[in-house]
Amino acid sequence: MSGHSKWSTIKRQKGITDAKRGLIFTKLSNAITIAVKQGGGIGDPTQNFRLRLAMDAAKTANMPKDNVERAIKRVLGKEAGDLEEVVYEGFAPGGVSLIIEATTDNSQRTTSLIKSVFNKTGGNFGQPGSVAYQFKQVGQIGVKKEGKTFDDIFALAAESGAEDVEDLEKEVLIYTAISELIRIKDKLVGKGIEVIDSQVIRKPIVKIEITDDVILSKIGNFIDAIEDLEDVQKVYSNIA
Repeated sequence: MSGHSKWSTIKRQKGITDAKRGLIFTKLSNAITIAVKQGGGIGDPTQNFRLRLAMDAAKTANMPKDNVERAIKRVLGKEAGDLEEVVYEGFAPGGVSLIIEATTDNSQRTTSLIKSVFNKTGGNFGQPGSVAYQFKQVGQIGVKKEGKTFDDIFALAAESGAEDVEDLEKEVLIYTAISELIRIKDKLVGKGIEVIDSQVIRKPIVKIEITDDVILSKIGNFIDAIEDLEDVQKVYSNIA
């Protein structure tokens, strides 16, 4: 199983900081709406796996309950319109592979905005399938150590059926099969583990290590610019 990842720690800490921005509520609302829409209009999180994950993320970000209910009603009230999920692929500076997930009601606008960031920051916009094969979709559970060692959490995660575990100093990331994500999360909570979040992610099959601080800074700025776009939900890279 995995060891410590400096890049994962940096991005994890940034994600927590970004959650304080008002922009995150718009992104969470879109994620909830898409979850209901793709779930056949099911607005009950106990019957819609993806909706439960989106609502858990909204709760973690302290998103008001009214916002969550409005996001669900957008679909039930036929107000979601042309909102859809779009996936982009490409390369950041240094040849780092990227997958970008977005939700949009105007894919031409979103594509233009994302291409503009690639062009301005030294990235290369890719064609569908150009990097997708380098990633696999898995479940990810972020947990706090809270007095427990990495070995303690490792043992509990393995016992619960996790596939991999990664140490991020104060936190631990636990990876699962998508179908096992909710079961393992609930099992860990039952064992006294404090779960920060749980989500389905695209995990790189093979990671590359970037040691040049200048290139790392360029990559960070590039990903920041992509993440600041309102339509963008998540950005994945294969940096170690």
